Amino acid sequence: MELHVFLAVLAAAAMHAGWNACLKLRIEPFLAMTLVTAGAGIVALPVLPFLGVPKLDAWPWLIGSVALHLGYYVALTKAYERADMSQVYPIARGGAPLLTVTASLLLLGESLSPLQIAGVATLGCGVMLISLLGRRKGAAFDPVALGYAGLTALTICGYTLVDGIGARIAGDAHSYSATLFVIDAFPLALFALWRRGLSGLAPMRPYLLQGLAGGAMSLGSYWIAIWAMTVAPIPLVAAVRESSVLFAALIAVLVLKEPLQWSRAISAVLIVGALALMRVG
Repeated sequence: MELHVFLAVLAAAAMHAGWNACLKLRIEPFLAMTLVTAGAGIVALPVLPFLGVPKLDAWPWLIGSVALHLGYYVALTKAYERADMSQVYPIARGGAPLLTVTASLLLLGESLSPLQIAGVATLGCGVMLISLLGRRKGAAFDPVALGYAGLTALTICGYTLVDGIGARIAGDAHSYSATLFVIDAFPLALFALWRRGLSGLAPMRPYLLQGLAGGAMSLGSYWIAIWAMTVAPIPLVAAVRESSVLFAALIAVLVLKEPLQWSRAISAVLIVGALALMRVG
């Protein structure tokens, strides 16, 4: 992976952690996720006429991605309803690159060097350690929350592979990304409307600006990732993007006031080492 791509994906990782922190607003995670998703669609809409829509061959992949994203949104918000960001986020994001690497090597014929594979494995260990050992002192071990986090990892693997292939087939990562975010704004909003009704969405009103900001970060983060997957191996991009757990840990401690524990510091060292292995490999 070239240096400029590597740095761009690191920036995407920081933005990803930022919009996930928006799910810990003073409204419940499901409504926060609905707000962020709608915000991303609103930001993407004005640029879509200039970029155009991707060619027809890419649309089955777009539709598949939207379906997988809906599953991702529901699973992630369920996890956040039951546990801290610092426990859920690392499992959700840390399991994904290990699954993505395995699927990419077996199904797509992607290739990584031994050092890069070692880096992905080390990164996975680091982020899992943050979650398993880094939960708040006295917090109950919630297997249901971890189950939802694991399901989130599966959906991340799914949509990463689908979008990597779809963007390559489209031949234009930018039109693919803009179209994806505009379409993706509708399913969760309709699902929320069906589940809660108009009155049930009222708590979102005071947080419209935060939702728009979170949507912009979500858009920027994944747009960069989709572009990167057209110029670099999909599993490598997926793995580097999961360094977002470092930024998430900082947000959890500095913004959400969750405690800093020794396990997070050790995990951070592992993750930085993993990034170095993937970069030099």
